[in-house]
Amino acid sequence: MTSHARSRTQTVMEAVRRKILSGALGVDERLPSIRHMAENMGVSPSTVAEAYDRLAAEGAIRARRGAGFFVADGAARPLALSERVETASRDVDPFWVSRQALASDPSTLKPGCGWLPADWMPNDAFRKALRGLGRSSDAMLADYGAVRGPLGLRRVLLGRFAEEGLAASLDQVLLAGSGTQALDLVCRLLLKPGDRVLVDDPCYFNFRALFRALNVEVAGVPYTPSGPDITAMECAMATHKPRLYLTNSALHNPTGATMSPATAHRVLTLAAAHSVTVVEDDIFADLEPAHSPRLAVLDGLEHVVRIGSFSKTLSASLRCGYIAARPEMIEALVDLQIATSFCGYHPLAAEAITAVLTGGSYRKHMELTRTRLMRLREEVAEKLSALDVTPWLLPRGGFYLWCRLPEGQDAARIARSAMEANILLAPGNIFSVHQTATRFLRFNVAHMADQRIYDVLKRLLSA
Repeated sequence: MTSHARSRTQTVMEAVRRKILSGALGVDERLPSIRHMAENMGVSPSTVAEAYDRLAAEGAIRARRGAGFFVADGAARPLALSERVETASRDVDPFWVSRQALASDPSTLKPGCGWLPADWMPNDAFRKALRGLGRSSDAMLADYGAVRGPLGLRRVLLGRFAEEGLAASLDQVLLAGSGTQALDLVCRLLLKPGDRVLVDDPCYFNFRALFRALNVEVAGVPYTPSGPDITAMECAMATHKPRLYLTNSALHNPTGATMSPATAHRVLTLAAAHSVTVVEDDIFADLEPAHSPRLAVLDGLEHVVRIGSFSKTLSASLRCGYIAARPEMIEALVDLQIATSFCGYHPLAAEAITAVLTGGSYRKHMELTRTRLMRLREEVAEKLSALDVTPWLLPRGGFYLWCRLPEGQDAARIARSAMEANILLAPGNIFSVHQTATRFLRFNVAHMADQRIYDVLKRLLSA
C-alpha cells in the first residue's frame, strides 16, 4: 500500500472513530455501507473496505455476515476517571516515572525520561535495514531464532568487547529480549526470594523495581563521583552478606559519574573476598567519549557478568539485550530463557540491529551524538544553575544531569506539580534505597529544549 493509500485509509478510520466517540454512531448501530461511505468521503470502495477491516481488527467495530459492519460493544466507552488518574495519584515510587513516561500523551514534555528523542536515532539506517529484511527468507520472517542469538550480532559484540580489551568467545554471549530481560534472567538464576543484593544509592530506579518483584532484599551503598563508597561497601558486604552487586561503572544512572580505576579494583577485591557476583550494566557504553575502566574487562568475566542493550543509542522499539558471562553460566541462562520465553530475543530485531551496527554509518552517528550531548550538558547545566538547581557533577558523557534543588525543596512535590503542567520529571528518592535524595532531580538534557520546562521549574521553586 502506498503512503497516499495509507493516508486515505487512515482518514476514513478517523472519521468513523469520531462518529463513535461523539455518539453519532451508538453501540450495535450499523455503519454506512462500503459503497455509501466511499461516495461520501470521495474515496474508493477498496479504501473503505480496508479501513473497516482495520477497525474491526482493533475491536472498534464488528462484521456480521451479510449484514455489514456494526459498532462494537465498549468501543465508545469513555476512559474511566480511575483509569486516567491511576498513575498520577499513586505514590512517587520506582514505578512512577516509568508509568508516567509510557502512558503520557505525546505532547507531554519528558525531561525526566531515560531515552533520547526519536529524531536523534539512526532511523534512516533502520528503514534501510528493515527493507532488506523484507526480502529475507520465509524462515527468517517466521521462525524462532537460535538459542544464543544469531552469530552475526554476537560476533559484532565480541569485536566491540575486544576494542576495550575484553577477550571473550561466542559461548560467552547470549542475546535476550532487552537489557531489562537480561538482568531479570541473571537475577532469576543467581537469586532466590529473601536473598540480599547491593545497589548504588542512588541507582537506576528500575533496578529497585525488579528486585521488589523478585522479593529480594536490597541494601544501598552511597555513590561518590568516583564510584561506590568503598568503606561503606565493605561494611555492607560484611553485614548483609549479599549474593550480588549491581552497578553502572560508566556514566552511572542517575548521577552520570564514572568509576575510577582505583575504586574498580577495590570493588573487585571486596567482591572476591565476600563471594559476591558483580553485575555490570553497560548500557551507556557508546555514549562515552573514550573507554573508561570496566569491571568486566579487569575481571575477564570470571566473577563479573556484563549486561547491555541497544535501546539508548539505536532503538527502544526494536528491543534486544545481551549477557556476557562465563560459559557455564551462559549455558544455564540459555535453559532459563527457553523455560521463561522460549526464544527470548526477537530475531528480526537482532538482524536489523546487526545491519545498522555494520552498515558503516553508526560510528559517525555516535560521534555526532556525543558532540551534541556535550554541548547540551553544558548549556542545560548553566540554565539550571541560574534557577539555583545545581548539577552534582558535569558528566564526561551521556545525557543525564543529577541536580540538587535549593534548601527546603521536595523533589517529589515538584515532580507532581510539574506533571499537572504536562511535564515529566524524575524525583531523586525513586532512585534512592535509603530515601536520601529528597532534594534531587534527574534531568535528561536531550529533552530540555522547551523553555516551558525552565519556566515551570522557576514557578514551582518559588511557590
